[in-house]
Amino acid sequence: MKKLVCMLLASLFVVPTALAQERYISDNLFTYMHSGPSNQFRIIGSIDAGDKVKLISTDKKAGYTQIADERGRKGWVESRFVTQQESLTLRMPKLEKELTFVKKELANAQSNANQEKKGLADSLETRNRQISELEENYSNMSNQLSASQEEVRKLRAKLDTQKDDLLLKYFTYGGGVAGIGLLLGLVLPHLVPRRKRSPSGWA
Repeated sequence: MKKLVCMLLASLFVVPTALAQERYISDNLFTYMHSGPSNQFRIIGSIDAGDKVKLISTDKKAGYTQIADERGRKGWVESRFVTQQESLTLRMPKLEKELTFVKKELANAQSNANQEKKGLADSLETRNRQISELEENYSNMSNQLSASQEEVRKLRAKLDTQKDDLLLKYFTYGGGVAGIGLLLGLVLPHLVPRRKRSPSGWA
């Protein structure tokens, strides 16, 4: 009768085996497996931190959980050592793989950024060089234009001077010719003898 009562009480705190779920031993060095839900029961073995186990039942009052490891052993360990989260032993390779992938992606992104930066720098350098060349050409053209304008101004001044000189020469020549003509008109009649007319009226 006493055994029956104990079995009934145990069934109230024990989850049926059919509901076994995957769990992990938390990241401690190792923990002992007992034959019952207490450290008063004999130790039947130990289980390493991070090992994957099956949860069979839980005795909440005692604070122990019945598990089955991958070697088929069944025993009880303290519930605080059983967790739903994968251990670092299992997570570490995944984290390292993810870290390697992230580093690779970061390196690719950095390489692409450097290439784009170099392309922008080259483009900027080319544009600056073109701007410098344009500014130099503009300066040269401005200097040439200024020189041409100065030359045109000098040529116009020279042309105006030549026009004045030419007009003065025309006036001088014209006055000289007029004076000579006048002089000849006055002198020639006295120098050329007149022919005497014959009585018949013929020369």
